[in-house]
Amino acid sequence: MKSNLFIPVIFTAIISLGFNSSNANSKDKTKIEKPAVENTKIQVALLLDTSSSMDGLIDQAKSRLWNIVNTLTTLKYDGKAPDIEIALYEYGNDGLSQKSNYIRQITPLSTDLDLISEKLFALKTNGGNEYCGAVIQDATKQLQWAKESNNMKLIYIAGNEEFNQGGVSYKEAISNALKNDIYVNTIFCGDKKEGISTLWKDGADYGKGKYFNIDANQAVEYIATPYDEEISKCDEKINKTYINYGAKGAAKKMNQVTQDQNAKKVSAANYTDRAVSKSKAAYKNESWDLVDKVKDDAGAISKLKKEELPVELQNKSTVELEQIVTEKKKERETIQKEISVLAKKRQQYIETESKKTKKQDDLGNTINTSIVAFAKVKGYTVEK
Repeated sequence: MKSNLFIPVIFTAIISLGFNSSNANSKDKTKIEKPAVENTKIQVALLLDTSSSMDGLIDQAKSRLWNIVNTLTTLKYDGKAPDIEIALYEYGNDGLSQKSNYIRQITPLSTDLDLISEKLFALKTNGGNEYCGAVIQDATKQLQWAKESNNMKLIYIAGNEEFNQGGVSYKEAISNALKNDIYVNTIFCGDKKEGISTLWKDGADYGKGKYFNIDANQAVEYIATPYDEEISKCDEKINKTYINYGAKGAAKKMNQVTQDQNAKKVSAANYTDRAVSKSKAAYKNESWDLVDKVKDDAGAISKLKKEELPVELQNKSTVELEQIVTEKKKERETIQKEISVLAKKRQQYIETESKKTKKQDDLGNTINTSIVAFAKVKGYTVEK
């Protein structure tokens, strides 16, 4: 009798253990099969006053774009390089529509850095009705800001008139930005005390950001280094590793060269800054470059139509194209590593020389300093 009673007990225990084991396995699978987490983003919106008095500001923006990008590329989150997105707005330009409060979104938040450069170099100044509250409101509402708290989201607004002009309250606009974890920084183009009295500092304080003042009419000072020429030569070689595809591929590849020329027109040092940017992961062109595209989509080549390729590659087989892309990828990586080594030496040289002279902050130095400070607060590390 005892043995007969014992059997169901054992059977029940076995079933129970099996059930619990199944649950445990289920839990383990849940742990393993986590959904893919989006890469961390650093999103920066530049709101530039393009009224008649702001030619100097626009020149500084052109001069410092690639320097700012290079600062952003030194930041890491959990050891990984975040995606970098930049947006451009202009405001205060009488050539724009009054209905839009004299505001224009030049580019949305974008990883296409050549596009940012192209649009920046096309800016013209005109007139002047500068509505800071309205442009902050537009940038907050119109741009696709990331949701997760580990993303870094910053607005930089630069100008030289009263901060409280127009029908949109800057405090209300900034309050809405903060609700989305977007911090607002203000850059007054003029005397520090004047910027305080015209509420630019109040805007930064309200936006939990930084207040700066710069001399927008001062030319950017560069430090030439012994490494600039070598980096420039590497840039010429790296351009040859790009394989355009698609309807806009040829035009985009041509624009890459145009932005090289724009950088050169500003200064040799600015061109070198751009070359350094092109060696970083943030400079990616998967929308038109086959080498970058294949990194995201290994089967991309087999999906292409022959007419989407450059003429000289249209008669190549899929296998031949894959081999060409692999060779260009290796070649590019080799050049990027070479630039990276030279860039570190260059930066060390610049930092040493900078300590010898006190220079006034310009737009680039202002943004770079605050970006690094914000990054550390958000848990990012700086890897030079």
